[in-house]
Amino acid sequence: MIKFALIKERKTPPDRRVVFSPEELREAVKQFPDASFKIESSDIRIFSDEEYRQAGFEVVEDISGCDVMLGVKEVPLPHLIAGKKYFFFSHTIKKQPYNRDLLREILKKNIELYDHEVIINETGGRLIGFGRYAGIVGAYNGFRGIGLKNGIFELPKAENLPHLNAIQQELDKISIPPLKIVLSGSGKVSQGAREILDHLKIQKVEVDEFLNTEFDHPVYCQVDVLDYNKRKDGSRGSNRDFYDHPELYEGNFRRFAKAADFFIAGHFYGEGAPVFFTAEDAKSPDFRIKYISDISCDIAGPVASTIRPSTIAEPFYGYDAQEEREVDFRSEHAILVMAVDNLPCELPRDASEGFGQMFLENVLPAFFNGDKDGILQRAQMTKNGSLTPRFSYLKDYVKREESEI
Repeated sequence: MIKFALIKERKTPPDRRVVFSPEELREAVKQFPDASFKIESSDIRIFSDEEYRQAGFEVVEDISGCDVMLGVKEVPLPHLIAGKKYFFFSHTIKKQPYNRDLLREILKKNIELYDHEVIINETGGRLIGFGRYAGIVGAYNGFRGIGLKNGIFELPKAENLPHLNAIQQELDKISIPPLKIVLSGSGKVSQGAREILDHLKIQKVEVDEFLNTEFDHPVYCQVDVLDYNKRKDGSRGSNRDFYDHPELYEGNFRRFAKAADFFIAGHFYGEGAPVFFTAEDAKSPDFRIKYISDISCDIAGPVASTIRPSTIAEPFYGYDAQEEREVDFRSEHAILVMAVDNLPCELPRDASEGFGQMFLENVLPAFFNGDKDGILQRAQMTKNGSLTPRFSYLKDYVKREESEI
């Protein structure tokens, strides 16, 4: 018997998501009789303690008797239990400085860390995540901002709507002006954003038509890495070549910046890749983009106008391109920026249910089939107080500087 615990989310601001809904937990124990689950009591979780009790699960204050801890966000250091297995988004794989102490504490307490972000298949494709819901809410928020900035329609905040169907119902009430929209990316985030565009019945057009035609109705173009990057030597290149050798490429997004009104950034940005546009690019008279929904939200990175993350409470700010500073998003010459970095939190019920389905299908079986597909092995970052070989590149990240000793 493997004892799992759904842990309470303790990060600030509060996150209401959870790995498994009560209904999915019932399915989990049906499929895997050797799995047991306890629920750590929580007053913020989108599913109440009582809902789990009614589904037949024990809700407790102390989960220290469990083997595997299942969470969403980083666990505050004092609440880490030594010697356990933990699943959560640690936000350490890119050497994020603000979580270095977290990884140090995990190693110190001999915790086995499995990061949701690196639960991947043999070819490196992510098997679980909240990307679809980030895309859905990010695109919705972008349109909400456009309505507010121009006073043409008002959409309620996504966090005040109970589920995806309610979001779609609100979108059915508005009319989108003849915007040209460019959507970057080809993964779950961009597909979620595309769900919103398709629900609004916005016409999808190909790159050449988008760049060279004006329309009397809204259109969008979905672009991938070879559309907004090109090899410096003029050869065609490939997606794999770009991921392996980004230094051989230069950005080619300016042509879209001259043609688009609204940029939905749903791409994954890898270290060393060319930027989409610089602060200087945005100063140009032919830079047309007026609205940006930066779902990827890389600060001071590939999208020059994303100078800070925004919040669910205050999702929009303005960027004055000429002065390179933040202004009110309603200002006449401001580029509207939406850069919320925890978008799925605005649809916690749908996001949790979707995440749980993926975890049940792709991860839970690995505990009971000897991890025959290597799912757990690839995702394991720490073991026996050390980094696993796959994550040994983080050694310099966790090493203490002399000045700290």
